[in-house]
Amino acid sequence: MKKTTKTILTIITIAAFLAIILVLQSNERDNGMVITILEKSAIYAVVAVSMNLLNGFTGLFSLGQAGFMAIGAYTFSILAIPVASRANVYYATGINPIIEQASLPIPLAMIAGGLMAALFAAVIGYPILRLKSDYLAIATLGFSEIVRAIIASPQMNTITNGSFGLKKIPEFPNLLVVIVVAAICIGIMVLLINSTYGRAFKAIREDEVAAEAMGINLLHHKETAFVISSFFAGIGGAMLARFMRSIDSNTFKIALTYDILLIVVIGGMGSVTGSIIASFLVTASKEQWLRFFDEPLIIGGWTVPFFKTGLRMVVFSILLMVVVLFFRRGIMGQNEFSWDGLVRLLKSIPDILSGKIKKKKKEVV
Repeated sequence: MKKTTKTILTIITIAAFLAIILVLQSNERDNGMVITILEKSAIYAVVAVSMNLLNGFTGLFSLGQAGFMAIGAYTFSILAIPVASRANVYYATGINPIIEQASLPIPLAMIAGGLMAALFAAVIGYPILRLKSDYLAIATLGFSEIVRAIIASPQMNTITNGSFGLKKIPEFPNLLVVIVVAAICIGIMVLLINSTYGRAFKAIREDEVAAEAMGINLLHHKETAFVISSFFAGIGGAMLARFMRSIDSNTFKIALTYDILLIVVIGGMGSVTGSIIASFLVTASKEQWLRFFDEPLIIGGWTVPFFKTGLRMVVFSILLMVVVLFFRRGIMGQNEFSWDGLVRLLKSIPDILSGKIKKKKKEVV
């Protein structure tokens, strides 16, 4: 396919996507669930790509994403909650005088959340990045739980509001803003992956000994990947805080990290477009497509058993097992979306179907 044709197709696709967003936003009341799914998917896509940058492209198994999201979310919320509303938020224990008047514009507050998460990553990075595989995962998972415990501790009541959480967080004005912010974050990470640093990350993933022999400073590049991944996880946490409008320590449980890891694995370790596609598929499946399994099903006056609250997650888990069995490297593997690849896939469908038909005929004979 010619480069001009690819450019035209890309422009048409982006224009169509923006048109759909505008149509949905114009009738927000009737399309509330769809808008919610798209917003949550875009936020998870940012965090999933940041996790993939570390786990898929650099080969470091980290499970601290929820902790860095919590740091970013709380930093953003403390700086972004309107000063006039803070007395109503910290009504139980009062507010620390240092942050009472501290305020930043929303974009700067989001960046501050990312920078604070990156700062914590830089501090803990050098000691824990000397660990490998399971030990690194346990260390980062422990860090995530420590962050959550500190946030909820009584000693932090005047800063994080303890178990009461933070409320009155400024929300996103519309779906388009969420998509644009997510696109900017993912775009920056893609540029990094395609840079010389990104090639060094991939070299470390493939073979650390060979990478070091080629002059790559392993600890420096691992630290860089860890800090950058944590920065965008902090941005994702700030986006989640804006999406939810109220947060507490329970928002950032270990299950949140597992959800993000699930998206990365299903999309493909080492694929940005895989993480984006999987974030939309997983979120839509959990929030909308499979929800009818939680409601009673009556056929001809007979109530079908098992259709009750909780069946949705059982079916979702079974579907995940099927995906993992048939797509062991994820939907995209280590590949990225391309128009040429899509054309090849469409052209191969008739051959695949005809091959199956011929096989069935041979079995019958």
